[in-house]
Amino acid sequence: MRPIQLPEPPSPTAHRGTPDIFESGVHTFVRRAVVIGNGFSASENQSIGLVHALGFSENYFLYRVTRPKGGVNEWLHWLPVSLHKKIYYIVRTVGNYSHLLLRSQPKKLKPSENGVSDGLLGVLEADTKQIVKFAHETYEKEGPLLVVACGRDTISTASSIKSLASQNVFVVQIQHPRLHLNRFDMVITPKHDYYPLTPQGQEQVPRLIRSWITPRDPPDSHVVLTTGALHQIDFTAIRSAAATWHDEFAHVHRPLLAVNIGGPTRNCRYGGDLAKQLVASLLSVLTSCGSVRISFTEKTPQKVANIITKELGNNPKVYIWDGQGPNPHMGHLAWADAFVVTADSVSMISEACSTGKPVYVVGSERCKWKFAEFHKSLRERGVVRAFTGSEDISESWSYPPLNDTADAANRVREALAARGWKLKI
Repeated sequence: MRPIQLPEPPSPTAHRGTPDIFESGVHTFVRRAVVIGNGFSASENQSIGLVHALGFSENYFLYRVTRPKGGVNEWLHWLPVSLHKKIYYIVRTVGNYSHLLLRSQPKKLKPSENGVSDGLLGVLEADTKQIVKFAHETYEKEGPLLVVACGRDTISTASSIKSLASQNVFVVQIQHPRLHLNRFDMVITPKHDYYPLTPQGQEQVPRLIRSWITPRDPPDSHVVLTTGALHQIDFTAIRSAAATWHDEFAHVHRPLLAVNIGGPTRNCRYGGDLAKQLVASLLSVLTSCGSVRISFTEKTPQKVANIITKELGNNPKVYIWDGQGPNPHMGHLAWADAFVVTADSVSMISEACSTGKPVYVVGSERCKWKFAEFHKSLRERGVVRAFTGSEDISESWSYPPLNDTADAANRVREALAARGWKLKI
C-alpha cells in the first residue's frame, strides 16, 4: 500500500500561506457567498457592497425573490411575497380576470443596470430548498456558505435557509426584518430604524398602536447598527471610476458640482416646489462653480425633471444627463468636488458621504419620522450641510467619511471567528 503523502508542516519563518489541513480543516473556511435580492438596485447594492467588502469580488451568486408584475399585481405588493404569488396563480387561472394581468410587463433589469458587478457568477430565481441542498451537499468539500439578503421580500427566504441549514450557513439580513431577529446570524440596519423606540418616536405614535410599531426591542449583540446604507463605494471603486471616466471629466472646469436628484417618498414628500427651490439655489451658486452636472433617477417625477431642464438646460455651465449612454454616477463620485443630493435617498447620500467631499442636502426639512432623524444625525456629525444657495462651492470642507460597509464587514468577520470560521477567498 502506498503511503499517503501529507503536506509539510508550516515553517515558523515561511512566508507561504498555511495549508488548509493545518488550519482546523476545510470546513472552517468560508469561501463562497450567496446574495438574495429583490430586484431593486437600492437593496441589492447593499448586499453586493458587503460581499465585496468581505473579499467576494468574484465568487458569489445572486438569487432573486421576484413578484409577478403588471396589471392587478401592482395592487398586491403590500402582501407577503408567498401570498402574492398564490393569489396571482388563482387569478390567472380564472379566465374572466385574465385581461387584468400583465398589461404592461416592465423590462427585466440586467445585472449592469442593477449595480451588479462583472464578478457575478449568475442570477437565479431564489429557491429555498435548492440553496439549502447546495449548502448541505457542498459543506464537507467547500465549507460553510455565507448568505446575505436585503429587503422585505427576502426575509422569509433568508430565515428559512437559516432554519434548515443552521450548521452550514451564516445568514446576514440587511435592513431591519421587523420581527424575529433571532432567525438570522446577524442583522445589519441603520440606527434610525430604532427611532420608534426613542422618546421622540414614542410621542409621534398613538398609544393604542405603539405595541404594533417595530422594532419593539432594543438591538442586541448580533444587530449591527450603521449610520447610513451599505454600498459598493470604496477607495478601489473610486480609483477605478476615476480612470474609466478620465476622458470625460479631466478637462471639465472646476470646481465641479454634481447634483443627484431622486424622487419623493412617503416620508419625504415634494414636487415642483422643491424643484423650483433647487433651481434658485443652483443659480445662486453658479458663480462659484466651474461646472455643474445634474442627473435624475428612475424615481424622479417628470414634472421635477421638466422644471430643472427648462430652467437650467441652456446654461453653458450646466450639463444634464439625458439618460442615454452609460450612467455617469460613478464618474461623478470620483471627479466631483462637491455634491448636492435630494433628501429622499439614503443610498445616494451615503455614497456621497463615503467620499469625504462636501455634501449638501436639499429638502431634508420635508422629511419626517425616522428619516428626519437620519438627516439630523448626519448634520450633527458634520457630514452634510443644508443647501441654501449661499454656499461658495470653491471653499471645500471635510469630515471623517462614512465607512459603514467596511465597518459592517469587520463585524461579520468577528462573528464568523467567534463561530470558529474564517474567510478564505
